[in-house]
Amino acid sequence: MKNLLKYLGNYKKECILAPLFKMLEALFELTVPLVIAQMIDKGIRENAAANIVRSFAVLVALAVIGLCVSCIAQYFAAKAATGFSMRLRHDLFAHILSFGFSEIDNVGTSTMITRMTSDVNILQNGVNMFLRLFLRSPFIVAGAMIMAFTIDFKSALIFVLVIASLAVTVYVIMKTNIPLLTRAQKRLDDVLCLVRENLSGARVVRAFTLEEDQIAAFTHTNADLTHIQKLAGKVSGLLNPMTYVIVNLAIVLLIRVGKIQIDAGILSTGQIVALYNYMSQILLELIKFANLIVTLNKAFASGERVNEIFGIRTDSEAENPVLSLNINDEPVVEFRNVSLKYHEGADDAVSNISFTVKRGETFGIIGGTGAGKTTVANLIPAFYKASEGEVLVCGNPVDSIETGVLRRFVGIVMQKSVLFEGTIRDNLKWGSPDASDEELLTAVNAAVCSEVVEEKGGLDGHVEAGGRNFSGGQRQRLSIARTLAARPKLLILDDSSSALDYMTDKKLRENIKGLPFKPTVIIIAQRTISVRDCDNILVLDDGEQVGLGTHDELLKSCEVYREIYDSQYRKEDV
Repeated sequence: MKNLLKYLGNYKKECILAPLFKMLEALFELTVPLVIAQMIDKGIRENAAANIVRSFAVLVALAVIGLCVSCIAQYFAAKAATGFSMRLRHDLFAHILSFGFSEIDNVGTSTMITRMTSDVNILQNGVNMFLRLFLRSPFIVAGAMIMAFTIDFKSALIFVLVIASLAVTVYVIMKTNIPLLTRAQKRLDDVLCLVRENLSGARVVRAFTLEEDQIAAFTHTNADLTHIQKLAGKVSGLLNPMTYVIVNLAIVLLIRVGKIQIDAGILSTGQIVALYNYMSQILLELIKFANLIVTLNKAFASGERVNEIFGIRTDSEAENPVLSLNINDEPVVEFRNVSLKYHEGADDAVSNISFTVKRGETFGIIGGTGAGKTTVANLIPAFYKASEGEVLVCGNPVDSIETGVLRRFVGIVMQKSVLFEGTIRDNLKWGSPDASDEELLTAVNAAVCSEVVEEKGGLDGHVEAGGRNFSGGQRQRLSIARTLAARPKLLILDDSSSALDYMTDKKLRENIKGLPFKPTVIIIAQRTISVRDCDNILVLDDGEQVGLGTHDELLKSCEVYREIYDSQYRKEDV
């Protein structure tokens, strides 16, 4: 939690004023029993109406002032808590966006969503409650005990016994409850992950009629979460009844001792009532404090989980990063015996990959599903770091190039086309915010999606979240147009024409060749027709490099390439 306290740095004033006003309210509250004692001893017992009225007026004034002071304290506490969560959520979001592909793979999307929403909300509530009650409740408890000593020393010893007993109780319950709440939040991650998978894959679940299996899996996961939450709830639920038992037993003892003191003429009735009121105040404040402890337990557990995300460090930039790339430096891309493991101890996803891509060349990468094509593509813009070997762009190791420079130089169209809610123009400007409508339309024409844009109402056409109002092929072409609008020097098409028909695919490749900025192109595909015209083709099989050459050379020398070609065309040349 210490690392998160910096997010309260801009709210130091509110963090000081909120507890101060709460303690001021508590001071007024501690005065109430003394006023009531005076009303009983000086007003009711002596039948002095003026004294009763005066005491009543004081009580009303204390109530009104206390209400105003409390509202001010609530305002400052709420302002600090919401500001804290706003800044924390902003930095957490920015930190998550800095993650590389490997960090995202390791953490998981559902975990990051839970940290951003549930855990931050719990921390906000914890800060709010802390500022309001953490000083107020102990202040009233300590103040009530001190006021009790001013009335009668022997009776006040009961207060000391009560507070010591309750302190031990709260400590034991808190020590037991924090690990349970941490486990509960982790189980919440599992539930969220399962729900997210089923929502995104609902059609697949229905296609295989696995609804009952998924329901059973959810029931099991949810039962684990419910069990831990119930256990944590039972432990935290002990606070209130144990507080009531301890304090009420103390009240019984206080009344017993008070009767003896009254009979001995040591205390008056008003003083005993004041002591009883102070004990009741302690009871109410300790109940609030017990609930605060439960809230803080959850906040500490959530704080640890948020710190786990902040503790994940991405690879830092090189000490003297390359700040510019020269397309004339040959080769544009070079792989030198590159291998990659996605996780420590895992098998190589790709191994011993070596090739070069020259300026203006069209380079193809082909292979079956799981051959490692996308892995090779992701190594070029440094989405993943090579486990062995070296990846160079324009003669510079990708690790030494400033990230922004590298990502502007390389334009990659992913396998999965993703569009964001907004307009078509908004989506196309992701790679080039200053692009004119004419430049955007040029990119649209090159990506063979002019009719798509016109059908949706032009560049101002609406795009739903995830591009739900577009077909798979339309999303792919718009994604290609978005990358082309950025005018990258190196263009990577990662199986981005898989949803296109052969004629559209051919037209797209022809348009890319005719682009005025003449990018070097890497085409990744499963269809030989998409790569047959490339200057060089890399053939992958189960992460291994099994062929490198032109289409005609590979038909003669590479069995894997020939098998892919024959399976698609059945030896009928086209």
